[in-house]
Order: sequence, then structure tokens, then C-alpha cells
Amino acid sequence: METLNAIFNRKSIRTYTGKKISEDKLKKILKAAKAAPVGMGKYDTVHITVIENPELLKEIDINTANIFGIPDIHPLYGAPTLVVVSVKPEGKTPNNTEYSNAAIITHNMALASVDSGIGGCHIWGAVMALNENQNLVKQLNLPDGFVPCCGITLGETQEQYTPQDIPENRVGTNFIK
Repeated sequence: METLNAIFNRKSIRTYTGKKISEDKLKKILKAAKAAPVGMGKYDTVHITVIENPELLKEIDINTANIFGIPDIHPLYGAPTLVVVSVKPEGKTPNNTEYSNAAIITHNMALASVDSGIGGCHIWGAVMALNENQNLVKQLNLPDGFVPCCGITLGETQEQYTPQDIPENRVGTNFIK
């Protein structure tokens, strides 16, 4: 698939068959993550955690529902894989560059999932809630000083990626000439 096709076809997939993606497809998606640009080339300040443990995924799902106060939600949508992108902040909390690094890594995975026909959905709320539970963060086995920033669910899906109609006025734009 061409780059623009992946961009124009990308959408958030929130229904999964429960089947894990193949190791080859996961490697391809992770390679796309590692190809992402990182501010000032500080690749040692980002870390990727691939979670496929069903018990831990369930704990993260329940934790998020509890933090949000909505016990019936399933913010991981039953995906068999969650990839969390963490950063090592220069200060007490991640700054704009560090969040941007995590976001572009995650977006590269989203585009690679489209290209591979794998369901993917950017995950922010569950990662925010994860940070509220240090026992769960510990289970990620992160290097010292790293903080989860964002993530993506991945899994086999029956949904199809199709071209989206993208309105010209979707995002306000002005030109300065």
C-alpha cells in the first residue's frame, strides 16, 4: 500500500476477533515504530512495551474503567495486544517534545497496521489511567525513570480499511504568503 493510501484509509479499529497478530506482522509494525523520528535523535529516551498477557490486559482495562468511574467500559476493546510507548522525561513530567516523540512512534505503528491489514487504535485514556496505578506500571518492567505516554491496541479484525472522505474544512487552515 502506498503511504497516502495508508493515511487516507486509517481509522480507529475498536472490534477485534481476539486472535493475536502474527509475529512477522508485529515485527513489521515495531520496525515502523523504530523508524519514527525522535527529537534531537534521543532514542534512548523512548521505550516500547508490547503487552500480550491476557491477565495484565484485563487489569489495565478494569483499572481504566475504575479511574473513569464507568465500570462497563472496555477501553482496550478486547484487543489481544497493547503496545505502550514510554518516555524518560527531562523534568518531573513529560514535555511537549517527549509526548510528540511517543505520539509519532505510535502513529507510525498505526500506519503500519493499516498497511498490514491489522486493527489498530491509538490509546490515550487507558495509558493515563495506567499512570495512576503504580502497581500496574511496575508490571511493565520499564527502565528506571520512564513514564508511559500513549499506546496502540493491535489485533486481527474483520473490519476493512477503506478510503475516507476527508472534508477540506476538517481542520481550520490559513495561509500566510
